[in-house]
Amino acid sequence: MTNLLHISDTHFGTEQPLVLQAFEAHVKRHGADLVIFSGDITQRARRAQFASAQAFIQRIRDYGVAQVLTIPGNHDIPLYNLLARLFSPYGNYHRYIDSDLAPIFENDDALIIGLNTTHPARRKAGRVTARQVEEVAKRLQQCDPQKLRIVVAHQPFGAIVASDRRNLQIGAGAALQRWAAAGLDLVMGGHIHLPYVLALSTQYAGLAKEIWGVQAGTTFSSRVRGNAPNSFNRIYLDKRARQVSVERWEYSHARSTFESSVDILCDCLSSAVANPS
Repeated sequence: MTNLLHISDTHFGTEQPLVLQAFEAHVKRHGADLVIFSGDITQRARRAQFASAQAFIQRIRDYGVAQVLTIPGNHDIPLYNLLARLFSPYGNYHRYIDSDLAPIFENDDALIIGLNTTHPARRKAGRVTARQVEEVAKRLQQCDPQKLRIVVAHQPFGAIVASDRRNLQIGAGAALQRWAAAGLDLVMGGHIHLPYVLALSTQYAGLAKEIWGVQAGTTFSSRVRGNAPNSFNRIYLDKRARQVSVERWEYSHARSTFESSVDILCDCLSSAVANPS
């Protein structure tokens, strides 16, 4: 079994020190095999913000987490520095975080494909290109079918709040249809600071198999959404049963710690037969 931590939307530059400390204390105590960081690492893609994120990632490694998979979010591209946005949109990301915008992790239990759905020409919207769809499908088809197959992208593929449909990936429907046929089990993301787990067949009819959407909230930024507290997901991958257990850990201001609040089981053996809602 593989134990993942799924964090997102830290927006370094807006981090809350006590919440950050509580998260790091959780990692020290409970560990993880892999930390997945689904974008919006910084607030404005500035050097100091990326340097803080880099130091945070190093501390996570020092606590014993061997692997950290990161992808950029729209906030990780300069917004106000137009020269940087035009000529070096990922310059600071490459310098401080990773030279690879679409990293891949694979072990005995899972194949996890990072996907960069940002672009300097778009302010917020995410888009899955036809080339990305085919590249991911090819990698999924080459994978051992017993492994759990996961894509990580910043913007969501499914929404539980009607107003969030405008935040869905451009090209999401075509991508999911292709990837379902290729064996995808989960898509993970952030962007909207609202955590949930969703069977995507409820929004996309005719998928060849069920794909589960797993969204993370904002882990320790002050930019929380409504009444949703700071949170992260702890995810257990069971290759033998081909099941995924998602624990949501939420920050308690009263106790200055993260506490487990929701446990959801995703059955990746199921087929999609539901009609869209």
